[in-house]
Amino acid sequence: MAMFLINLFPFCCAHSNGKLLFYGKFHCTRRTTQKNYSCSGHNSDEVHFEGCLASGNVHLIKTMESWEAKLSEAVKDGKIVVANFSASWCRPCIMIAPAYCELADKYPSIVFLTLDVDDLAELSTSWDIKATPTFIFLKDGRQVDKLVGSNKPELQKKTAAVAHLATKSHS
Repeated sequence: MAMFLINLFPFCCAHSNGKLLFYGKFHCTRRTTQKNYSCSGHNSDEVHFEGCLASGNVHLIKTMESWEAKLSEAVKDGKIVVANFSASWCRPCIMIAPAYCELADKYPSIVFLTLDVDDLAELSTSWDIKATPTFIFLKDGRQVDKLVGSNKPELQKKTAAVAHLATKSHS
């Protein structure tokens, strides 16, 4: 007999006046463990992105300087950027991490970044991040799309679309 857990967490978490607000759909999931992306007992982006950080396809941004350097490099190289504004305490962020890592492996020509909204609050505010996870899609340093929440099919769809945009602009 399969065992199911009711996960009482939404697709995204929002912030308002220093308070954490929950909204979105609740759902049931089968209890599983994700190889290389396990985060139980830990509370950091390094852990839930451990598998893809090790492969070098996702870059953890910890400073404004590294953000600016990665964006400048991507613009210079004509690359698309997918930036994941995340939080170490956010369950939906942790749940979407394996899918984000898979996309980074699937699309090596795209620059995948992840950053903690608590560590880079000013940067997050400047990009109008009101919920986590939020994915910003950038071309030439400008936002071309945005996804709020841990919607895996939509993340896959939007990433494929910007990948197509990148190949189209190079032809």
